[in-house]
This record gives sequence, C-alpha cells and structure tokens, in this order.
Amino acid sequence: MSYQLQIGELSAYAGVFASGAAVTLALTAASTLFGVSVGVLGAAASDSRSAWLRRLTFAYVEAIRNTPFLVQIFFVFFGLPALGIHIGEYTAAVAAMTLNLGAYSVEILRAGIRAVPKGHHEAAAALAMSRRETFVHVLLPQAFAKVFPALASQIVITMLGSAVVSQISVADLTYAASYVQSRNFRAFETYFLIAGIYFLMALVLRAALSAAARRLFARNLRGAR
Repeated sequence: MSYQLQIGELSAYAGVFASGAAVTLALTAASTLFGVSVGVLGAAASDSRSAWLRRLTFAYVEAIRNTPFLVQIFFVFFGLPALGIHIGEYTAAVAAMTLNLGAYSVEILRAGIRAVPKGHHEAAAALAMSRRETFVHVLLPQAFAKVFPALASQIVITMLGSAVVSQISVADLTYAASYVQSRNFRAFETYFLIAGIYFLMALVLRAALSAAARRLFARNLRGAR
C-alpha cells in the first residue's frame, strides 16, 4: 500500500493553525501567571503554623496530582454548573490549567525552600525578620533559583497538556487540527504538522523561560550553583 504525502494542501489553513497556536500560548501564559501564584501561596501555606491550612493545602495537592487533567477540566466545565456556577469554555480551561499547574508548583517550590541552607533561616532570625519577610525576601528568591528548571519543565508540560481543552470546544491548536482534518481528510499530515508545531513551541517556551530566569534570578542562580 502506498501513501502520498500532501503537506502542501495544509497551507490553505495556515491562518487556522496560527489562531489555534495563539490560543494555546495565551492559555499557557494566563495559567502560568495564576498557577505559579497559587504555587507560591500553597508553599507558604504548607509551612504555616496553622494545622488546618497545612491539611487543606495537602488535600488540594494530592487531589490534583492523583486525578487526570481531562477529568479536572470536565469537572470545572460540566460539573460546576450543577452547583449553579456557569463559566465559559476559555475561563474553564484557564481555571483547570491553573489548578493543575498550581498543585505541582506547590511541591516544586516546597522542595526549593527546603533546599535553602539552614544558616540563611538563622541569619534572617538574627536580623529580626518576621516569618513573612523571611519567606518573601530570603527563602522564595533562592527557592525559585534552585528549582526553576523543574518549574519551567512543568510549565511546558502544562502547555502540552492543554491539548485536551479542545474537548470543551476551546479553539486551541488541537481543535484547529480536528477542524482541518475533518475537511480535507488528511489526518496524517494534519496531526504530523501540529506535532511539529507543539514541538517548536515547547522549545521556544523553554528557551524563553531560561532567558527570563537568567535575568530575574541572576544573583540567586549564581548562589544556587
């Protein structure tokens, strides 16, 4: 059996693919901003003196890490309306991606905080810094520097995992591919192309995050080596 590749036929849908890629990157940017913020708050809560706050953070992290992302997004989009909470597909996608990335960010940042030398805690205490000041000015910057490669990898994983948002009719890159192949019936070429686009976006995103880390955490990155 012979098969003739016809990649050229996809050029007519370049705008559709570009629009889908833009949506994927926009979702990733929003969920990164909110998800890392959730991670910071969760890392702080996990080190809180409040037992109930620590338990709540632990329950959240375990619930997200031990359930499929597809189920999480279905719960947000299809489940919450049963409680009277109605949100659009794009909001649901960002919310689910934020909750997912946030849970993993909590654990990543906790590992970074634990890796900060004990002497830095003692130095902060000697300077009469409060727990909040120590966390914000001493622990968090060093934690980010130490675990940024792992955090960047998780952000890339979140972007790649966002392909499932097409299941709730979000017009991302995977949705664009489904639209195109349903019209030209060139499934192999279509999905081969978007696999390449995802690959390139992952490489560019990783490079952009590495460049941002060098600028934002230059001093702490040197100290973390």
